[in-house]
Formats: sequence, C-alpha cells, structure tokens
Amino acid sequence: MRRNLRYAACFIALLATTWWGARGFNRGFTKTSVPVPVIDEITGIESVDYQPRFVPGIDFLGVSAAAASLLAGSSLLFRKSRSRSNDNTTT
Repeated sequence: MRRNLRYAACFIALLATTWWGARGFNRGFTKTSVPVPVIDEITGIESVDYQPRFVPGIDFLGVSAAAASLLAGSSLLFRKSRSRSNDNTTT
C-alpha cells in the first residue's frame, strides 16, 4: 500500500508538470480565456478578442504538488509489510 501511494504521488506530480509544460509554462495564474489580437478587414484597426482556452498556471502546479505531497505523506501512516523469507536462524 505504501509503495502504491508513493507511485501515485510521483505519477500525479509528473503528469501535472508535463501538462503544465505542454500548455506553455505559464508562470502566472490559471487562465480560462486568452486574448487574441484581431485586425478588422475593412478599417485595419486592431482590437482584442478573447478565445476560451484553459492555460494552467503556477497555482495549478502548486495544487498538484500539494496533492502529491499529501499522498506521499499519507503513505507514512501505513506500516511496512514484512516479507516472510527464510531467516537463517538455527533452532
């Protein structure tokens, strides 16, 4: 059980970091819409339009790191499983 919790913690931390990096290494807060400059075809005036897009920020990375730490810390609550091997004791 301990090992599974630690593997899950590593998986969560690795997955969140990879996803954060794949979405652009945003060092600000998480965004749900992104500004996109648009040029009017007739007048040539530039304006800003917002497109709905999820961009995870550093807060997303922090929450996932906290969740991974919580899982890894909860693994310390379980005892080590002792394997039953042949002890080289003489009786």
